[in-house]
This record gives sequence, structure tokens and C-alpha cells, in this order.
Amino acid sequence: MKIRNSLIALLGVFALGAAAPADVFAAVQRASAKKLAAPAKSAAKVEKTAKADKPAKGGRLVAAAPARSGGRLAARHERGQARFVAAAPVVQRAAFAPSGQDIDQEGNPLLHSAAFMIADQATGNVLLEKNSDAVLPIASITKLMTAMVVLDARLNLGEILTIGQEDVDTLRGSSSHVPVGTDLTREDMLRLALMSSENRAASALARHYPGGLPAFVAAMNRKAASLGLRETRFSDSTGLNSANVSSARDLVKMVSAASRYPLIREFSTTANYVVSLNGRQRQFNNTNALVSSPDWQIGVSKTGFINESGKCLVMQAWLLNKPMIIVLLDSFGRFTRVADAQRVKRWLESAAVQQKVAANGRGPAT
Repeated sequence: MKIRNSLIALLGVFALGAAAPADVFAAVQRASAKKLAAPAKSAAKVEKTAKADKPAKGGRLVAAAPARSGGRLAARHERGQARFVAAAPVVQRAAFAPSGQDIDQEGNPLLHSAAFMIADQATGNVLLEKNSDAVLPIASITKLMTAMVVLDARLNLGEILTIGQEDVDTLRGSSSHVPVGTDLTREDMLRLALMSSENRAASALARHYPGGLPAFVAAMNRKAASLGLRETRFSDSTGLNSANVSSARDLVKMVSAASRYPLIREFSTTANYVVSLNGRQRQFNNTNALVSSPDWQIGVSKTGFINESGKCLVMQAWLLNKPMIIVLLDSFGRFTRVADAQRVKRWLESAAVQQKVAANGRGPAT
């Protein structure tokens, strides 16, 4: 794990005015109004996993070329896959940070995702990262790119699309709540793909693209190149294919780009939605419990999981009154990605407390 620059840079984040487009904030407010009141599952339920490597005092963690184990970072299971380089000392580390196992001796949050990056969207400053250049399968995070390609094509969102046998997952045999023969608008297919990560909906979106799936995948890779995503490749529209890969660094850019689409902001943060499936009403729920939490303002959200990728979560969230991008990849355990997001939130908020104390005349610790 490493902190870019020092906590002083982070405190500057709190002092800066929000620079994201006003429509992002407005969309977040509208989405928040639709969210359920039920809080997210407590981080206390997190399955206990091995503690992340702690950086040496005055150091920051920089990923070495990651070894692979079954398509996953071997760093999760083995030590010695990272090296340390000198960094500026952290000022006033964790004076008001939460106690317990959330932070290390340097005041940095102990995250259990194998690769991650936390960045200020407004300035581009990276606040925290580990193994951020490791190229990993991204599972259903893919669907953010699927949505951008669909919307870029300006296809008729009211057009009726039909789930066909071609949309059934024969690669992994995963189930779906959308039966073959279901007719839905392109808009509802997009909503279910983003909100509930419905693979058949994402498949149908690509299949009904001009030129079919091959043309769609080509458009996905062109879009990735146009965004400067150098370590990102796509082979399908669902993320079921482990050849869909990216890095935490690239995904920060991809989430930032996705946040500029109002429908992606709305659909990916909708808590639940009722759809008529062949005359029967069915409620679909968001795969990210945090969108229902009153403690979070989330502008973009997407989860992902296949065996090769582990549990993944990417978000654009408003923290310290600024849009932050959170990318958590290859998390081990059912609740780890959500717990890591909560740790990041508490860490940022503790820094804000330190800023307020310093402003009241106590000054920074030396």
C-alpha cells in the first residue's frame, strides 16, 4: 500500500472546492432520493482474512511485477511480491483515526483487496494505491464500458430487444432472472446490466448492436484506446470472459469517463427496480449494498465477480464534498470489498477531522 505524496496533500483535497461538473452532483442527489433507507451491511461481518503487508516507517508500498496464481495476484497468498521505496513522512498520522485494525502504524487504512487505487476525480491526485498497474480480470466491471458503447451509438433506447438462447451463459453456466424469450426495451436492458449485473441483458445489448457482438467488442476496445486505457482489453460485453482485463489505474479513468453519462449514473446507483417479465412483476436489486446507505453519496457504482477476478468494486463517491474514485480489485471474502470501501471512507473523514483541529489553532503534529 502507498500514499501518493503525504497526508498533507490529502488535507489539501479537503480544502479545495469541488471541481466536478454540476450535473454529476445533481444526478447523485436525484439517485440518493431513490435509495432505500436500509443501511449497508456492517463491516463487522467481514470475513477475517490475512492482514495486508504493512509498509515500513516512512515508506510507501510499490508493486513489483506481480506473480500469478490461477489468474489472480499471488500477492494475496504469498509475501515478498512488493518492494519499498522512500517517501515523505506522513504528518499527524492517525491522531484522530479509528482505532483497531482499520489502520496501520503509519495511519494508512489496512485494505484487504489485492489491488486498488483511490483518486480525487477533480484533480487527478492519487491518494492511495497498491498493485495499481497489475493487469487483472475485471468481471462485470466490464458492463460500464458496455453501457458507454451503447450510449455512444445513440441507439433507440425504446426499441424492444429479446433475450435469445445466444444470451445464455454457456461459458460458466451462471443463472439469470431474465428468461429466454423476455422482451424488454434497450433502456431496461441497460438498467438491469448496470444495476443488477444481468449478464443476459448485457449480452443482448451487444448482440443487437449494428454488426453484432464482433462489432460491439471492437467498439469497446476502440473506446478504451480513446480513453487512454493502455492495460485494458475486452473480449465480451458481460465480463464472464476472463480475457476482459484492466488495471486499477486504468479503471480510475474508466469510472471517471462513465460518470459523464447521466444514464450510467442513474442506472448504476438505482437501489431496486421492478420489471415486467412475460407478464409477471419482478424486483431487481443493486449488487452494491452501499447505494442504499444514507451514509454514502454514490455517483457511479459497479461490482464484479468471477473466480479469476475475485470480488471487485468500483465507485465514484462524494467524500469530503469532492468526487473520489474508488477501485478495489481481487478482494477475498464475501464482504471484503464493501468493508474496504468503508475503511477508505473512515480514513478520509479522519483526515478531515485533523484539518479542522489544525484550523482551530493546534497546528500539525511534528
